[in-house]
Order: sequence, then C-alpha cells, then structure tokens
Amino acid sequence: MKVAIIGGGITGLTAAYYLQKETMSQNINMDYHLYESSSQLGGKIQTDYHNGFIIEQGPDSFLARKESAAKLAKEVGLEHELIFNNAGKAYVLKGQTLHPIPGGAIMGIPTKLGPFLTTSLFSPAGKTRAALDLFLPKSSTNNDQSLGGFFRRRLGSEVVDNLIEPLLSGIYAGDIDRLSLQSTFPQFHQVEQKHRSLILGMKASRPLEKSQEKKTGAFQTLRNGLQSLVDGLENHLDEDAINKNKTLEQIVPEQSQYKLLFTDGDSKIFDRVILATPPHVNAKLFNDKETQHLFSSITSTSVATVAMAFEEEQIPEDFNGTGFVVSKKSDYTITACTWTHLKWEHTAPKGKALLRCYVGKPGGESIVEEDDESIIEVVLKDLNKVMNVNGRPEYYKITRWRNSMPQYEVDHAIQMDKIKNTIQASYPGVFVAGAAYEGVGLPDCINQGEDVIHQLLTSLNEK
Repeated sequence: MKVAIIGGGITGLTAAYYLQKETMSQNINMDYHLYESSSQLGGKIQTDYHNGFIIEQGPDSFLARKESAAKLAKEVGLEHELIFNNAGKAYVLKGQTLHPIPGGAIMGIPTKLGPFLTTSLFSPAGKTRAALDLFLPKSSTNNDQSLGGFFRRRLGSEVVDNLIEPLLSGIYAGDIDRLSLQSTFPQFHQVEQKHRSLILGMKASRPLEKSQEKKTGAFQTLRNGLQSLVDGLENHLDEDAINKNKTLEQIVPEQSQYKLLFTDGDSKIFDRVILATPPHVNAKLFNDKETQHLFSSITSTSVATVAMAFEEEQIPEDFNGTGFVVSKKSDYTITACTWTHLKWEHTAPKGKALLRCYVGKPGGESIVEEDDESIIEVVLKDLNKVMNVNGRPEYYKITRWRNSMPQYEVDHAIQMDKIKNTIQASYPGVFVAGAAYEGVGLPDCINQGEDVIHQLLTSLNEK
C-alpha cells in the first residue's frame, strides 16, 4: 500500500507522523511519501532567528485548552520547551485611545457588571442596548447564521464593532457579518439555546477565579520558536519519505489507483492520497468542473505580519499589557499589535523590544502588496497615534500570506459535506484536511492530520 501526502504544513506533517506511528505499531506494510512544493516544511509556521530575537512569521502560539498541539510537542521530545504566555492586559484601540478590555469579558461577551458599566469603550446607549440580551428570547432557528448577525441581535452593533469584531476577526481575518457561526463558534449558539441570555450563560460557564494564584496565560508556544515543532516532526519522519521542492500538478485516476503528475515531469502511482493543501491549490489538481468549483468556492484573504525590533528605550511607555486590537470603524491600517517582548519574554534579548503588527483585512488587502518600506511607514504612523515609537526599528521582518486565511462563510459545514461526499464518490481513497476545512488553529490542524489517518486506516479495514 502506497500513500501520498501532499503538503508539508502542520496538517501534512502530522498526518505523516501518525501514519508512520500507527503503521509501525500495527505492523502494517505501508509506504508513504510527503511532497512539499517549497524548500522548507511547516507551511505558515516559520520562525526567524535574528541576533537573539525569536520572531514568528506566522502563528506565534496555540490555545492551551486544545491539548493536541502540546501532546504532539511532547511526543517529539519538546515537553520541556513548552511555555505559557504572560497574562497581561489587552486593549482595544478606538479613535486614539487604548481602552482596556473590560474585566470578565469572554470573547467580548460581558460577564461582570462593574467593568462593563465603567468602561469608556462604549457609549451609555451602547451599554443599554447590550443589556437587552438579558431579556431577549433565544433564537428560534437552528440554521446557520453569520457571527455578526448573531451578536448584533444579542448585544447590538456598538459592542460588536468595538469589541467582539476585533477579537474574533483577528482569528479569521474576515468579515464577521459573512463568517459562519456554526463553523467558527458554535458554542455561543449552544449557550443561547441553553440559557437564553448570552451574558447569563457565559457568566454561568465562567470558571471560578482563584485570586490567590498567579494567572496562567491561555496560550502556549515553544521556547525556541514554533519552528522547533516542525523540525522535531521532520526528525521523527523517514528522511527518504520527505520530498521538498516537489509540486503536484494533477491527480489522474487509474483504475483503483492514482497517478500523480508533478511539474518537473515526474509521475508516481499511489493507492491513497491525502491532500493537506489549500482549496485553491486542490482545485487545479482535478479535471472535472464540479470538484474544481467546490474547492474554489472556499475563499481566502491575504494578510501580512510586520515584526519590528527596537531598543527598549525607543518605546518608553509602560502599558502593563500584551497588545491591542483595533476597533472596526477606526481609521487605521493595522488590525492589531502585540507587544511581543512583554507577552513572550523569551522572544527578545534583555534591553530590547519586539512589536508584531498585522495588516490586511476584507476591503483593505492591497496594503499586503505594498513594498516593505511603505508598509513600515504606514505601521509606524499608525502606532505613533497611540504610543511613542522613537525612531525606526533596528530590524524588521515582513511576511506576506497571500490567500492564506480561509473564510468560513455561512453554511461552510454544508459546503464541507459536499466536498467530502463528492471526493468520496468520485475519488475514493483521496482525503482532504487542513485549515480551510475544520478549524484554522494549530491544534485544529493537528487534529485533522491525526483524524485523516484514522479515516484512511479505517477505509482499509472496510475492504
């Protein structure tokens, strides 16, 4: 049995790792090959190491409560590298003021009365409208709906635009009035159905605070950068199975197998194929229009990360926090900024500061294609409206992620079922997994990589 894994991002690497692990433990005779079109593995996981700075060019961490990422790190020998973020204040930039996110807010939903009443982030009218959530009936439909529509109905547009949208759209870099509630945060609909009020439901589900203990951050990363997870996985894989700079051009069915045609003119025959590549890539691999259309229907946006290294004295303010997101209707190009050296102390040498900003949003993606100097100028101009940044960075790293942020739009789950059913019917033995399908975070992608191996092995047992 020969298996091809297309794509060397975290999903493809995880699939290769668990395929190798499971076939060895079950003594299954299986030959696998992983193909990556670029010269390095990891996909969006890329870490830049410069003069003692550890700069993440893609994701910088993962949610600790989703245990699969930490579990995988431990399996490849990185248990002692796992660290939590410093839990400091986070802010919302509205106008030219940084407003602390109200205490007790869970993904923007207020659960404490005092901080919500005293914050200057919302007007009295906005606070009154949000309080209607305590009295409104629950939704009478179980059909999918947009995140924006759901939260506007419950809490009003002011709370959505100034708090919920900046927090949630930062995860998907999308328009929350188009994003699917069911495929992004279904738990909020479940809370509403169970408790009627979002505020009361989230308050009831909030864990009791342990005031005597130092707060632990909600995120984890690796002390030497997330690149070390990629390297750890690669070191555990059969080196003869890893093929870099190898781009797949087409998948051609041949009886019960598949011929893979590569851009270098090479071709290989496989019994099973796992596609851990983005939908716009997958759409070009198949000849039939239906499959092409289904993959092409999943849209993506472009973003860029802008990391800047400074001397600490160039940023004199003491914000006692970890960063800020930007209110939807504020006149800024940046969408968020992390004071990385405060959130993750290991990322900058002593006496240095590291800022990481984000640009690119629906309707504002053109900034991603500007040259480096133009982006740095715009970012510094934005930052200097709210904080003093003295001079230019001693080093910067801009990473453009084109068509990299999949948009889980309303009825995304229905579209996923169509894709899976079509692939299963027309291309049995081909499997799809990755950030565009069932979760964009590292743990979600790792889960999909492991799950697709279970699906593959189960399909063998069913023959």
